[in-house]
This record gives sequence, structure tokens and C-alpha cells, in this order.
Amino acid sequence: MIQENIALTEAVYYILLSLHTPLHGYGIMLKVSELSSGRVKLAAGTLYGAINTMLDKRWIRALPGEKNSRKKEYVITDTGRETTKNELARLRELLTNGELIISGR
Repeated sequence: MIQENIALTEAVYYILLSLHTPLHGYGIMLKVSELSSGRVKLAAGTLYGAINTMLDKRWIRALPGEKNSRKKEYVITDTGRETTKNELARLRELLTNGELIISGR
């Protein structure tokens, strides 16, 4: 599958990272806050809008749940892992170029 060359939002990047272990919506909110040391706080609307987009792009998938449970768990897919790796490479390039310019090298 050809990967889009796009920059992820910080929220989407952290959601993808958090879903290397299956989590439900509230668990994702907690994990993102933990990963960002409390700097990134996801509102429910932001989270579920991002989840729907990532489901459409097949970056994540919903796990089968219990019949009477409203909680859905999500997990990252191989496409989502590749997307995350591409974003990490993009961020490394930004960091390297910024350091080179600022240090005057």
C-alpha cells in the first residue's frame, strides 16, 4: 500500500502511539495525557473524530467487543504502524535540520 506523505497532528500521533496496546476511548485519553506528561488533553469530540478518520484510513481497527458492552477497544494496524514510523522519520528530519541551522553548522 502506498503511504501518504502527510504530517500527523500531535493528537493523531499520540493516539497511534497509545494504540500499540488495545485501549478504549477513555483509556486512550489517559495514555495520551501520560505520554505527553499532561500537556496534550483530548476532548471526547476530538478523540472520536480522530478515531473515525483513522478507522476510515485503516490505521486502527476496532476489536470485537462483548455483546452488551458500549466500550469499544481499538488497536493499531500494520498500516498505522507504518504511518507512525513515517511520521517519526519526518520529525527526526525536522529536528536535525533545526539543530543544524540554529547551531550554525
